[in-house]
Amino acid sequence: MKRITTALLLVMAPLTVHAADGGVRLSLKEAIQSAVQKNLDVRAELYNPAMAEADIRKNLGIYDTQLTISTDFQYAVTEPVSSFLSGTNTSRTRTLTLNPGVNQLTPLGGTVGLTFNNAYNYTNSTRSPSEYWNSDLTLSLSQPLLKNFGKDPTELGIMVARTAKDGSLERFRTLLLDTVARVRTEYNRLYSLREDLEVKKTSLELARKILTDTQARVKAGVLPAMEILNAEFGVASREKDLIDAEKAVRDQNDVLHVLLQLPGKDEFIPVDIPTREPYEAEENALIRKALDLRPELREQKANLRTSELETRVARNRTLPDLNLTASAAVTGLDRHYNRNLEKVGTADYPVWGVGLVFQYPLGNNAAENDYRRSKLKVEQGRTQIRSLEANVENEVKTAIRGVDSGYKQLDVTDRGRAFAEERLRSFIKRSEVGLATIKDVLEVESELATAKSNQIKALTGYGDAVTQLLRATGELLDREGITVTEKEGDSLYEQSARD
Repeated sequence: MKRITTALLLVMAPLTVHAADGGVRLSLKEAIQSAVQKNLDVRAELYNPAMAEADIRKNLGIYDTQLTISTDFQYAVTEPVSSFLSGTNTSRTRTLTLNPGVNQLTPLGGTVGLTFNNAYNYTNSTRSPSEYWNSDLTLSLSQPLLKNFGKDPTELGIMVARTAKDGSLERFRTLLLDTVARVRTEYNRLYSLREDLEVKKTSLELARKILTDTQARVKAGVLPAMEILNAEFGVASREKDLIDAEKAVRDQNDVLHVLLQLPGKDEFIPVDIPTREPYEAEENALIRKALDLRPELREQKANLRTSELETRVARNRTLPDLNLTASAAVTGLDRHYNRNLEKVGTADYPVWGVGLVFQYPLGNNAAENDYRRSKLKVEQGRTQIRSLEANVENEVKTAIRGVDSGYKQLDVTDRGRAFAEERLRSFIKRSEVGLATIKDVLEVESELATAKSNQIKALTGYGDAVTQLLRATGELLDREGITVTEKEGDSLYEQSARD
């Protein structure tokens, strides 16, 4: 049994992953960095803050100065009644207008305009000058005093767009948080599968040594021939296990290639081992941290701010329309255009006026129900936040229990492996004196392989539990040194503006 004893030392040796030819050594930090920079879902989500910035700029366009130019020419040949009765000449008139102007929206909802009106008139009537110019420079103001008065109604679109951008950044943080958590989990899974592959290789190596030794002992007449069948079955079953383990490793490598968007088909070799360090978790402190950091909650609160703003504006729009209108102008009139302009410049012929326009629909059902609907939406948003807070609190508690349970599993699986190793030693000794069959030894070795696999799974399971707790509290990005600002989305917007 010397060969079996030698193989046993291999089975019980500490597990290490060796770099295969063509493999790529990959640290967890490098994996996370690659996913943050290259993952396609992350890159696609980043366009939403960029588009939100475009919406902000679009809504700021309400303050763009509007330039207007209108011109008109009319020619008329008429026969007035007086001309028909007296037999005088037919009346002919020509009129040309050219009126440039600008107008600007004010933050309080009013509109200020400046218009330069020019009109040229010609007529063949003998009772008035045959031709003259009439110009005026008019400053006008239209200002709502009740409905639509103030900054909130005027800049509603701007403020909603800004809040929407905040929400899009929080959605990006949520996706990034999920992506980083998934990278940690998939990275640990690859570590686990590669370690399990080494277990399967070592187990197969031991089974082959047992088969070789059994064949020699059967040939020597020490063991019955049927023991060869038992040993061959042990080899065959472990070869199948090895094939399955190799497939799982290759499949997991493909998962990471897609997740990290790293080129090539080389196998990744994890260089970071999941932590065994205990995680100190104070429930109340972690819940408070989660309620403050979770991006889903921040996004929902941003949506609530939008609803509250829309409610204030909806309430304003239940008021009557009362608009102040005012205008002041300086005018000119002369046969010659330059003299006409000189009169405008002297301001000797001013014209001004002021007025109020009142309008109110009887019943005002549309505005009133818009306001009621807005209030209901606010209450709905507050209820959704309370529900989300309760779910976040439950997630944190569940994650804490997962960490505690996972840490305890480390000790349990350590003990299980130690027991399985001792049991295999015992059965090998019993086999040497004929008290155990080859089948018994292979079954006990299989139990040891299972115990080692359980130990690996417990280690990665504890690491995953820590990851889920950091995800639940929202501090995972900070732990990995990842910050999210408007800069990334704004750079995409600026790039699109340059293209």
